[in-house]
Amino acid sequence: MYGFSKFYNKYLLPLLLLSLWLIAVFLLSDRPAHSQHPVIFTNKEKYQSNLLTKKIMPSTLTENVRKTVLENGLTVLTKEVHTAPVVTVQVWYKVGSRNEEPGVNGIAHQLEHMMFKGTRNRPIQFGRLFSALGSDSNAFTSYDQTAYYSTVERNKLKALLVLEADRMRNSQIEPEQLASEKRVVISELQGYENSPEYRLNRAVMQAVFPNHAYGLPVGGTKADVEKFEVEQVEKYYRNFYSPDNAVLVIVGDFQTANTLETVKEVFGKLPRQRAEGRGQEAEVISSSLSTQHSALSTPIVLRQPGAGRLLQVVYPLPDANQPDVPVLDVMDYILTEGRNSRLYQALVESGLASEVTASVNSLRESGWYEVLVTAGSKQDLKKIDSMLSSAIANVAEKGVTSEEVERAKTQLTTDVILSNRDITSQAMRLGTDETTVGDYSYTDRYLAAVRLVKSADVVAVINKYLTKEARTVGFFEPTQKRITEVADKPDSAQTTENFSFGAPVLFSEVIKYLPPVDLATDTIAQVLPDKFKFTNGLRILLLPDHSTPTVTLSGYIQAGTEFDPDNKAGLAAFVADNLLNGTKSKDVLTIAKVLGERGASLDFQTYREGVHIEGDSLAEDLPILLEILADVVKNSNFPVKELELHRQQTLTELQLELDEPSEVARRVFVQSIYPKKHPLHTFPTEESLQQIQRQDVINFKTKHYHPDTTVLALVGDFDLDKVRSLIKNKFGDWEVSGQAPTLKYLPVAMPKKIVSVNPVLPDKAQAVTYMGYTSINRYDPHFHAALVLNQILGGDTLSSRLGAEVRDRQGLSYGIYSSFQVGKNVGTFLIEMQTSPEDSSKAIASTRQILQQIHQQGVTALEVETAKRTLISNYNVSLANPEELTDRILMNEVYGLDKVELHSFTDKIQKVTLTQVNQAARELLHPDQIVVVTAGPSVLAEKSIR
Repeated sequence: MYGFSKFYNKYLLPLLLLSLWLIAVFLLSDRPAHSQHPVIFTNKEKYQSNLLTKKIMPSTLTENVRKTVLENGLTVLTKEVHTAPVVTVQVWYKVGSRNEEPGVNGIAHQLEHMMFKGTRNRPIQFGRLFSALGSDSNAFTSYDQTAYYSTVERNKLKALLVLEADRMRNSQIEPEQLASEKRVVISELQGYENSPEYRLNRAVMQAVFPNHAYGLPVGGTKADVEKFEVEQVEKYYRNFYSPDNAVLVIVGDFQTANTLETVKEVFGKLPRQRAEGRGQEAEVISSSLSTQHSALSTPIVLRQPGAGRLLQVVYPLPDANQPDVPVLDVMDYILTEGRNSRLYQALVESGLASEVTASVNSLRESGWYEVLVTAGSKQDLKKIDSMLSSAIANVAEKGVTSEEVERAKTQLTTDVILSNRDITSQAMRLGTDETTVGDYSYTDRYLAAVRLVKSADVVAVINKYLTKEARTVGFFEPTQKRITEVADKPDSAQTTENFSFGAPVLFSEVIKYLPPVDLATDTIAQVLPDKFKFTNGLRILLLPDHSTPTVTLSGYIQAGTEFDPDNKAGLAAFVADNLLNGTKSKDVLTIAKVLGERGASLDFQTYREGVHIEGDSLAEDLPILLEILADVVKNSNFPVKELELHRQQTLTELQLELDEPSEVARRVFVQSIYPKKHPLHTFPTEESLQQIQRQDVINFKTKHYHPDTTVLALVGDFDLDKVRSLIKNKFGDWEVSGQAPTLKYLPVAMPKKIVSVNPVLPDKAQAVTYMGYTSINRYDPHFHAALVLNQILGGDTLSSRLGAEVRDRQGLSYGIYSSFQVGKNVGTFLIEMQTSPEDSSKAIASTRQILQQIHQQGVTALEVETAKRTLISNYNVSLANPEELTDRILMNEVYGLDKVELHSFTDKIQKVTLTQVNQAARELLHPDQIVVVTAGPSVLAEKSIR
């Protein structure tokens, strides 16, 4: 769903959604099972341009970008990338929260929402049109820009251009729609308000920028949103949404000359800015707001309900065009990236903190460096702040080594190369550069500067910017202890509200307003991975792809949380999380250093049915990545010191999780469906985590980590025979005695009636509801029909039945989705929504009515055809992303499917019939036998959802 970007540097929003059949193996886990080391071996989503290494990528990444400016002022950036038959179209407007002031805070974000409501030419929800095209479309608002992006098969390019040009000129803002969408935005803001981190950040930023819009929350405030009038939003639309204030970015498989002719045909007729005068209004705002920073001598202290102590420190920085920015990014990596980083060593290794993160934010008019620390259990924030200051002062006094600088530059380089392998990300980078600094080739200047950074430069920027006098500090001190266990006796309740639906939009209307398009999709090259099986049972799948000098590794070990003992829940995650903490030949810091020096990443995440391995590196560093992986799965020795440090981090993370409505709702939902002693019922608790001993970890690893239950998939720039030989050399001697354990899943009965559960989290602003029951697994004959059914029901928060009614027409939810989450052994049907507390009852009732409607009446043939086209197009687009492609190859093997499933999946979807979908609706949708869990503030307990 669309929303706003909290931090400019974290602009890489969710891009290409995985199909439900892929992610569902990690059953009912919207996050990995319990905690990971939060700053170890992870790629930061920060604002950096694509970095180059001379020996890998000698030319600039922007060398084949072409910039064209139309007569009406529209800037067009095109970049041909012919690795897959897909294309992304993005429209970036040079307006964001920077163009606001108190009283109208959030209006850019509100306008972004309204841009999906339809135009004079197409009075229909645009999400429906994008879905009908099979487009992965979304939008976001940030400080300096608002962007709309869609990625499709290449034959849909012109259709996307037509839609974007239409809403650039002809969007309509109707009073009724604005009222509905304001409720949605308020629900979204309430979700952010649930987070102590968000509330602390808002208070600190207002203090840092008291007289500039950068101190205002990007999404706005409830008080301001409630007061927005149609005329205000229309004025912003007229002033800022015009071709001379926009950048059109097109990246992918197209011919530049032909595409530019199409762009001129579609956009060239649109007039320039056509109202009071955008420049004059911007000057008025700028004259009243100053980028002059403010620093407080004493910390801001928020004493509010919450679960953990937080420390946030913000240092003002220059704008993105200033020469110190590349040095500051290198500095940040030295301070906070990885286990060897200075602040991790000072704060986390000492036990003072469970997590430390930081980011350099470089914007159009200013910037800042922010450090966020999550305190360890019972640790004092003043002591942590003192240690933080001392650590930074120590770096300034004693300097940094050339080894640290080179490692940081390599990490930064590799991170950005790896995060820009898909066309959507490449277009995001171009749009960001052009709208922030006015130069899409800013990347090249930035790269050259990064390569020149020296140790003395890092010390200089620390002394210049990270001074105690310049910083603003915020403390979050929780005023009450949150619940430490989640338990709530289910109530049986029948929803009694009766809502009349608005006239549904017929799918014939969707087709009516859809721009002309050749609906015949491109034939995707039938390239399949090569599969090998070693004598020890290890399976590997290899697919060479020489489009970028990188390699993506995805793996699976059958050692998930389903094997957790009842009294030691969390053990499976304990094992996976500590694999990288030392082996017989390497300690934790050596492992971190070896990976960090190459910018490689390796991580283990524990889910219900397995441990997922994620790894990325430059192609030349694949041998190192595989060497470390083989060493840790075979030889990890779980040092006592590291286990105890991890235990404390995990306990802190548990406290924080039980303060989140989404996590509480998920736990109660799962435990309301699956009875005790069922493999899915168990969740970690403080007591169970304290019970885990080192010998338990060793025994679990020995018992469950077997080569014959492990699968590795690699996609990237490598020679097939060489990599096969390399893997055999590293893993061929991995022998484990005995058979790996298996589980028998007993059938779970459906609830006999509606079961309603309301765990209360005091003082939360937004409620989260989970609705569902046990359902099909991956091997059920209804599987493909269920995917089509789900796409119609709730596969998209704008175009689905649930989205159109609950979110779009009634404005009751910021986001509502449904899914059939399927595993090897079991599956669950799930609907998730976020609502204002006062809207929960209405949203639940409306959802049940839609389930009842589809269960009894079925869906239409046109809905089925549209859903199939959407699923197929999204699937084809996903194959252009190396990480998604690798995961699909992996999970097909895990499920025991033939490797041809990689391309036959779309044929199976295409063959689904209306009869099969309606049969699935009758057999799989049970509106009167459903578990409903709503976690949120106490008002829910008073009103209930009966």
